Amino acid sequence: MTSTDFTQLPLKPELLQNLDSLGYHQMTPIQALSLPPVLAGKDVIGQGKTGSGKTAAFGLGVLNQLDVAFWRVQALVLCPTRELADQVTKSLRALARTQHNVKVLTLCGGMPFGPQVGSLEHGAHIIVGTPGRVEEHVRKGKLDLSHLRLLVLDEADRMLDMGFQPSLDAILEQVPARRQTLLFSATYPKHIRQLADRVMQQPVMARVEETETAPRIEQSFHWVANEDERLQALVKLLRARLPESAIVFCRTKEMTVDVAAALKAEGFTAVALNGDLEQKQRDQVLVRFANRSVSILVATDVAARGIDIEALDLVVNYQMALDTEVHLHRIGRTGRADQSGRAATLFSDKERHRLADLESYMDTQFVEQPLPEPKATNIPKPPMVTLQLDAGRKQKLRPGDILGALTGEGGIDGKSVGKIALFDQTAYVAVQRASAKQALAKLSQDKIKGRSVRVRRI
Repeated sequence: MTSTDFTQLPLKPELLQNLDSLGYHQMTPIQALSLPPVLAGKDVIGQGKTGSGKTAAFGLGVLNQLDVAFWRVQALVLCPTRELADQVTKSLRALARTQHNVKVLTLCGGMPFGPQVGSLEHGAHIIVGTPGRVEEHVRKGKLDLSHLRLLVLDEADRMLDMGFQPSLDAILEQVPARRQTLLFSATYPKHIRQLADRVMQQPVMARVEETETAPRIEQSFHWVANEDERLQALVKLLRARLPESAIVFCRTKEMTVDVAAALKAEGFTAVALNGDLEQKQRDQVLVRFANRSVSILVATDVAARGIDIEALDLVVNYQMALDTEVHLHRIGRTGRADQSGRAATLFSDKERHRLADLESYMDTQFVEQPLPEPKATNIPKPPMVTLQLDAGRKQKLRPGDILGALTGEGGIDGKSVGKIALFDQTAYVAVQRASAKQALAKLSQDKIKGRSVRVRRI
């Protein structure tokens, strides 16, 4: 038994039992630092990169003090994006498997308001949502926060970056002054320190230095003379690496669109992710990238927050981040779960001071490297293809229904089916490229759950 063993914590027996069944035995560094003060009822600031275990850290704190017999909203978790809110909700439900009748409700923008009101009328213990939609429910009297015991601000830095300060302030006016507040963030810039000073009481700082994980990531730095050369350098770099899955970070929304278009013109499968996308477009972009039917995601830092992609081959900083912690957060996406990763950064003379800041922060010196030579002129297609179905959760569609329809008589091998993503009115399924034509024909000709469903390849 060690100090990082979950059994050392004063957790409810059913929570410890569930952690064991989930295979969670040892705490991650951020959990080991934050959980003891969280469980002691103290305000806590937790800083660590995405994937470091922050959700379980605050999730166990929420569930451990929950009174299931008291049908009022006792905990509120605010997230910057719907994707992150969905991830948090799934994690909380998994952690609460052994606690009976725990009701977790998600309230996010981009979804119909009416059904959310109906769900609230049936009661909930925990609300997970985005500030804008939560504030709307509070303002219209549909959400009562007067019994709140615990407030969690998850990825607080991006919430403020995305302009949620007014909604956050409106929500804070409606929650009890006597509460526990947990603030989790990948970075800790000045505006987050100011927020913490304003909304927290003598918070405990639980910070995991990202430099601890940086050595796993092979970094390269490449000088470019101007913006035209920057784009040429990116194309050359991608032709040399030929990643199956890569994120290219840009600083502006407009740049993501321009770079994605330029990469598509070069033969890459690339999509742009920025704050101007409607929710349905954003869902589709993220699904296609996550299921490996698109190889390159070109994104801003704000838009990419909350994305958790497994086995990311490469991160490219098309432009250097304005903050050293943001740089480390970007590259940390490729070195997940103790795996090695690779990151490349393009910089101009105007950005040399940022490189010097990074070297000082990491106490190392980076050597400028020439761009690698391209491997081949032909760019391989992604291994998967995405099919979209015009039916979803509202039509009682389940992943098993889609899998069964694909693999039934005259269908494809189950090993050819990849990730299946369900939304309210639509569903996406990834299939291996070689089986895409057969899969499309099978779903188009057969009925699913007794009804015909329109299917298209995207």
